[in-house]
Amino acid sequence: GLTDSRFSANWAGAREAGVLAGAYHFFSYDSPGAGQAARFCSVVPVQAGSLPPVVDIEFYGPYLEQPKDPEEVWPILDELLAALEAHYGCKPILYVTERSYRLYVEGRYPDCPLWVSMPVAAPVWRNWTFWQYSHTGELAGYAGAQNYIDMNVFRGTREELEALCIKA
Repeated sequence: GLTDSRFSANWAGAREAGVLAGAYHFFSYDSPGAGQAARFCSVVPVQAGSLPPVVDIEFYGPYLEQPKDPEEVWPILDELLAALEAHYGCKPILYVTERSYRLYVEGRYPDCPLWVSMPVAAPVWRNWTFWQYSHTGELAGYAGAQNYIDMNVFRGTREELEALCIKA
């Protein structure tokens, strides 16, 4: 239920600076996919040249120790992904850890680009589109509240990255 209070300003600023902007949704195991999609769609505009929506599938709270059964998760995730694809006109990107990938994504959603958080080594278990290779990056000019930032790489060319973008 949290929305970045600076989302609109950051979105506009990124576009003005020529940055390929995108937004992500932290997946909830506890609410219907349609409601999650409706909230995301009410905040994130459909704009040509923007990156597809990202669904962040991680574990939180009680699910860190006791993940929900895949048969309970798949209907929620299926509904969310279908609604986002219908609204934005492209397949959402799935942000996963190795654990969430193995439990909920492996063997499903083959057409969704994959963004893997795996700071030790590049994943070899499925072709990835984005790889988050560090949670402790430092960047000249960064002056946020956190000491470190996540570092990511796209597997492809600038043209291939732009081809992923919303066509609206």
